[in-house]
Amino acid sequence: MTPSDLPEGYGAFVEALKARIRDAQLKAALAVNRELLTLYWNVGQAIVERQESGGWGGRVLERLADDLQQAFPGVAGFSRSNVYRMRAFYLAHPSKNEGSEVVPQLVGQMARALPIAVADLPWGHHAVLLEKVKETAAREWYAREASTHGWSRAILTAQIQTHLYERTGKAVTNFPQTLTPAQSDLALQALKDPYVFDFLTLGRDAQERDLEQGLVAHVQQFLLELGVGFAFVGRQVHLAVGAQDFYVDLLFYHLKLRCFVVVELKAGAFEPEFAGKMNFYLSAVDAQMRHPDDRPSIGLILCRGRDRVVVEYALRDVQKPIGIAEWETRVVASLPAEFEGALPSVEALEEELAGDLSNDRGASTS
Repeated sequence: MTPSDLPEGYGAFVEALKARIRDAQLKAALAVNRELLTLYWNVGQAIVERQESGGWGGRVLERLADDLQQAFPGVAGFSRSNVYRMRAFYLAHPSKNEGSEVVPQLVGQMARALPIAVADLPWGHHAVLLEKVKETAAREWYAREASTHGWSRAILTAQIQTHLYERTGKAVTNFPQTLTPAQSDLALQALKDPYVFDFLTLGRDAQERDLEQGLVAHVQQFLLELGVGFAFVGRQVHLAVGAQDFYVDLLFYHLKLRCFVVVELKAGAFEPEFAGKMNFYLSAVDAQMRHPDDRPSIGLILCRGRDRVVVEYALRDVQKPIGIAEWETRVVASLPAEFEGALPSVEALEEELAGDLSNDRGASTS
């Protein structure tokens, strides 16, 4: 049957069925995941109780893992390391009501121990959290963020390695003085300090334009480091004020804050005059680009370094919301001076290559 022979409404009918099937698949996957977590949590609880009552040590756990693997040869998950993770999983989320019975699907003890949003995380995510994050508050924070934003295990690992928990909300700002309390708290949590651009490789003499070009070239990684909610608007965005032209380094729109975010990049340490220039840019963006439903634009100045006291003084009487944070990246050291003259330049290599090609053409026609 050709598409033209299909009855009216067939396309919409198929799409509705596809959506229903995907929804059922997702619910089934979540249910299976919760059952698996319930099993692992129960195993961990049983191990801890036996250790406390019977004094079982590590050698008993190793034997337990071997016995479980032999009993269930086709079932993954009962390795020695994973059995230890089950114990750690229970200890990380102990029951808040020790007298009640454990029942399936996270409605018993485990439901009180583990928030449903966190319970939706795959076991691999929990393994990463247990192994790499020791502080309880930090581990719960990473789990909530991973669940809320759908981080893959690789992204979760990267966020932990760059200490996202410790950096979030640490930028120096004047938000409490320039924004409403609710907007101020939300905006502060959208910023961090420092920003880690470890996907870039810059020389020590890199200029601001080099940094800007690198960030735009790796905009996907840049947006991941900025955080959820940032939408890229443009680079070197033109602002005509009076008879002069000005250009914003990077312009974003934050979907949750509902405002423009002006980002200025500085290759060196923070200087007080940066705040004045950013205040000017924010006034221009608000006047020329801000929609009546948008909230006030926010400025973010990224510097190679900053003195906190200097920043606080510079922002003290500024009327626009501005945050100051540092940025870090991998730095490629320049060649030692004694080697610089020993290596051919790019121009010399190009000339040599051009000569080789010319000789090859001559040989092929002779």
